[in-house]
Amino acid sequence: MASGTALIYDDEMTSYKLLWDDPECDIEVPERLLSSYEQLKHYHLVERCIHVPVREGTEEEIMLVHSSEYLEVVKSTQTMNEEELRRVSENYDAVYFHPNTYRCAKLAVGATLQLVDSVMSGKVRNGMALVRPPGHHSQRNAANGFCVFNNVAIAAQYAKRRYGLQRILIVDWDVHHGQGVQYVFEEDPSVLYYSWHRYEHQQFWPLLRESDYDAVGQGKGKGFNLNVPWNKVGMGNSDYLAAFFHVLLPVAFEGGYHLKSLSESVCMTVKTLLRDPLPQIAGEMAPCLRYGSRNILFNAICVCSYCLWKTLIVH
Repeated sequence: MASGTALIYDDEMTSYKLLWDDPECDIEVPERLLSSYEQLKHYHLVERCIHVPVREGTEEEIMLVHSSEYLEVVKSTQTMNEEELRRVSENYDAVYFHPNTYRCAKLAVGATLQLVDSVMSGKVRNGMALVRPPGHHSQRNAANGFCVFNNVAIAAQYAKRRYGLQRILIVDWDVHHGQGVQYVFEEDPSVLYYSWHRYEHQQFWPLLRESDYDAVGQGKGKGFNLNVPWNKVGMGNSDYLAAFFHVLLPVAFEGGYHLKSLSESVCMTVKTLLRDPLPQIAGEMAPCLRYGSRNILFNAICVCSYCLWKTLIVH
């Protein structure tokens, strides 16, 4: 039986940043990756993991999800000056490009696929690919929400093609809805996509109607997309546990920009992969009754009851 937890990380993925003033994009900084890795070292978790080298994703791998036209746009940013980069960035929602974005985006894809290979070949039991830029908002023909290539969607398609997987579970616990992943697999019954996210009655970015609980997939994929949208802020531990135990687990089996909570979350995830005991959950455990989530949870269970998944979680 495979043993050990892989950790895939490379400092080079911190080598791009916003070159102009943009209040919408200035929270996406290299420190998001650096702080997480430093916190892993603080907890002495790095030395306990199995280190897997990073490689670039190939154009063929990227085009498992993205169009060749979009790939060429991203490639072209390597030689652009600041003004040209700014103009290209303005074509997309909450995105900025840098001359090194394409290189880093290829590394992010390659690192994620390295993790797939390591798990599927039995070299490790599980692992984490700590990458930047992120991926879950990007779409076939567009960057979106700081995301350039959809790393996890590419990984799922890669796993299906290379290893013949027929059932893949993607669990997305980012504060924002990963609409890019949803779009890729909304007609695909082989991939179950589960996302819990802030929604606030469609007033929280990405401000999409299809981020609501009744977006459950289309055609053959109907019932294989599951959104748990929070319609208010301040959800507590009990609310997340309720969603986990009463929605995700019956159906199946980082992201964020606050540096402290992001790095702590990364460390707790790796500790779990390493099978360390975790601290007891503190705080008030009574559910937030004002949210009125019962109907949403009930509906979500009714429209998406699929079990016995062979899971591949690489986000």
